Amino acid sequence: MGKIYGYARVSTVNQNEDRQLAALLNKGVDEKNIFIDKQSGSDFDRPQYNRLLKKIRCGDLLYISSIDRLGRNYEGIREQWQRLSKELGADICVLDMPLLDTRTGKDLLGTFISDLVLQILSFVAQSERESIKKRQAEGIAAAKARGVKFGRPEKALPGDFEQMTRLWRGKNLPLSGILSACQISESTFYRRIREYERPEGKIKTVKR
Repeated sequence: MGKIYGYARVSTVNQNEDRQLAALLNKGVDEKNIFIDKQSGSDFDRPQYNRLLKKIRCGDLLYISSIDRLGRNYEGIREQWQRLSKELGADICVLDMPLLDTRTGKDLLGTFISDLVLQILSFVAQSERESIKKRQAEGIAAAKARGVKFGRPEKALPGDFEQMTRLWRGKNLPLSGILSACQISESTFYRRIREYERPEGKIKTVKR
């Protein structure tokens, strides 16, 4: 009897893997044998997945909640499935798709059906990923067209910034004093100086 492992993945650190974890624990997987990555499924260069590959052996069983948790790259999913099941000799069970269970249907027909389902689902996973990326790009483009600015807002300078710069130019105030008072870096200071001196407008400042 081999060991039982579980693999879970969410795309970002802000997403919650509790549902996947609960499903794996419900199948009797020991928590210490569950590997969780928090990053995109576009490729398989993931720290926890690589740890899993080093531990899993012939005769072991790997549970995954759904095929898109393994990955979202069509060719990658197929390659890793072959690596796990054929090269390493482990069994794989996808919890939400009973047909994707290498412990059953090991005859020619069962293998054909399993391979066919795997190809369809991995294709769907990649198509969904590409669709999400396309919608995100379209949303960003539309927002930019409306004048929405992305990234962190520019830090407002104190109201006496102009006076501080005059003192600095007259060598009556060290640069370190301005950087500390404005809480900005040296490169930002020189950039804001250039912006401040433009004739088309002044930089936003805040009153002390």
